[in-house]
Order: sequence, then C-alpha cells, then structure tokens
Amino acid sequence: MTTVELTKDNFDEVVTADSFVLIDFWATWCPPCRRFAPVYDKAAESHPDLVFGKVDTEAQQELAAAFNITSIPTLAIIRENVMIFSQAGALPAAALEQVIQQAKKLDMAEVHAKVAAEQAQG
Repeated sequence: MTTVELTKDNFDEVVTADSFVLIDFWATWCPPCRRFAPVYDKAAESHPDLVFGKVDTEAQQELAAAFNITSIPTLAIIRENVMIFSQAGALPAAALEQVIQQAKKLDMAEVHAKVAAEQAQG
C-alpha cells in the first residue's frame, strides 16, 4: 500500500476508518525526514494491511500542533483511536519493523481499560 497524505480535512476519517494507522510527521526541508522517507515507504509496501500516513508539518501546522510535534521526523501509531506510540527521530528499517510488530501484539482491550481508568481519575 502506498502512503496516504493526511490533512486536517481527512485525518479523522482515515483514523476512524482504519484500526491501525502509522503517521510520519515530516517536512520537505528536513534532511532526517528525507532519509527516513524511503524506509517508511518500504515498510508501507511490506505491510499492506496497515495504513501509513504522512503529515507535512509545514502545510498542516494545525495537525502538527494538535499532536504537539516539536521535532521531526516524528512517528506516531494510532490503534483503535488510541495513540499507542510517538517518538521523534528517524528510525532504521529494523527498528521500525520492531515497533510495528510490538504495536501489533498489544492487547487493545487492556489498553482501552487503562485509558478508561485514567479518564475516570481525571
């Protein structure tokens, strides 16, 4: 699967329609972002069952601000409408694959229970 350009207009639709979305926050002027792009694109090809989105932080400043992006590239993973991972820095291919596999193994019922408990505590 190719990557999907995420904007403030399609973000909610993409994230709610798919239960597992990876997001690369990047900018054209960022050398580490440009180095990470082929690694991310190759991972997208290797995982056609997942959605790989890209957010251009220059064009989508509101979206970047909503995620408190202060350093790019930043990789985020949203599963079942819960952000389960967010890390700045360009990952090598093996590390990206490891993050994907760990995210796939998460027990989302347990994650939702923890989120609900945290929300109940205020």
